[in-house]
Amino acid sequence: MSTLRAVAAVTAADLRQRLRTPRFWLLVAGLGALMWWCFPAANEAYLTVSVGDGMRGRYSSAWIGMVAALMYSTTLSLAGFYLVRGTVVRDLETRTWQLLVATTMSRGAYLWAKWLSHLVVLLLVMAGGLMVGLVAQWLRAEDLHVDLVELVKPVLVLTVPSLALTAALAVWFDLVPRLRRSAGNVLFFVLYVVLMTVGVSQADQRPGAAVPFPGDPHGMLLAEHDLSRDWPAIDPGKELGLSIGTQALEGKPPVLLEWKQWTPDAGGLRARAFWLGLALVLLGLAVPLLDRCAAHVGGTGKARSDGARLRWLDALLAPLQRGPFGVLVAAELRLALRPRRAWWWLLLLVALGVQAFAPAKAMAIAVIGAWVLALDVFARLILRERETRTGALVFTAANMRLRLLAVRAMVAVGLAWALALPALLRLAASQPTAALATLVAGVSLALWGLATGALFRNGRLFELVLLAAAYVSVQGALVLNVIVDPMATLRWHLVALPVALAMLALGWRKPEEAAH
Repeated sequence: MSTLRAVAAVTAADLRQRLRTPRFWLLVAGLGALMWWCFPAANEAYLTVSVGDGMRGRYSSAWIGMVAALMYSTTLSLAGFYLVRGTVVRDLETRTWQLLVATTMSRGAYLWAKWLSHLVVLLLVMAGGLMVGLVAQWLRAEDLHVDLVELVKPVLVLTVPSLALTAALAVWFDLVPRLRRSAGNVLFFVLYVVLMTVGVSQADQRPGAAVPFPGDPHGMLLAEHDLSRDWPAIDPGKELGLSIGTQALEGKPPVLLEWKQWTPDAGGLRARAFWLGLALVLLGLAVPLLDRCAAHVGGTGKARSDGARLRWLDALLAPLQRGPFGVLVAAELRLALRPRRAWWWLLLLVALGVQAFAPAKAMAIAVIGAWVLALDVFARLILRERETRTGALVFTAANMRLRLLAVRAMVAVGLAWALALPALLRLAASQPTAALATLVAGVSLALWGLATGALFRNGRLFELVLLAAAYVSVQGALVLNVIVDPMATLRWHLVALPVALAMLALGWRKPEEAAH
């Protein structure tokens, strides 16, 4: 009983802290807006979640619940990881965990409490989406009968196992020393994309084909199988398939199908139970490693030894050190570059080489890759005093707040340009508009990193956004790909720059606020 009370107390404390952060409410609002977008009116010219060509279910409780389950299983499994992770790292760095495990609370109970607090936070975010779905059901008025069982059933079966796995991975990534910062955020994003791809590749398009056990962690295959099973294809020559994303109707009205109840079979329930069980197994495997992982707090000896060999960096920065401002710039660059390991420099050389000699498409991808290599600098440069708890000392100097902000803006922008230098030189000679777009995109990247860090006191939001932008840009989107349509990319970043500057001015107010 005392263990349960301790678990409940830790969970409640974590929950109170999360509810006070703007990140939580920003995610609730963002995913709530996404949910509203998933329920367009019947006279709209697009669909978001559909089956087949231009078909969707009427907005019954069952369809509302299925759409919410699919959207939150995919989006919240990604965004929620960046929202909830960090509490275990904080406890390890502040030695709070030692106080907790010194009580009657066991190490297993401590990790269980952390996992449970992660899951509760994610479920609260999802509850906000269900409320939006109920509002959409009432306003669209296609089926006004509210069935709470059918509304919640898809969420429990499809989404909860997915979120439980995300919560367990958040605990693991906080425990493993090398995954606690930006490297872990990048690795999780890659893992998420791989799992989504594997899930799609498992799909068997044959009519009536069973879902391969255990399916995918997000439940997409199970949902598609059951929707196709319950709705025989209107055209026998076509197979109903689940589609998530904007589907233009091209002037045709959507075909509305009746779907008031979902009855998953025993095989589907076993598949979802597998992913929930996997989350619990991962959590159990972490318990014996807690003490060993907790001993590695702030262990950067290897990084410092790698950086100590960068003698050329001192020579390169020497011309800057002729005045107070230049000394600050050089110091910030050393702090950003010295901890880099040998593999980082090797990857950077590869990216620069591809920019210099590869075709245009590969060059654009190499620019994006080089910017991703400096992800932690863009996201965390503004947070140095907060993470090292040195703000009370640093900001005692006169006008240091404005000087330090100017220095870090210059360092971030200069680094973004330096990482794309070979591409800039090539584009300046052949495609001046693309070169200008690259310069402006670098400024935008740097300022958005500073702005989000200053405003939200955390770099994970920017890391998630940049990774997502890099992923879609590699596939041809205009966000960071300056080759596809340079003028459009240039316009988008020019429009976004004032917003970033306003956020930076709002977030970087008083020294004590930036440091605590």
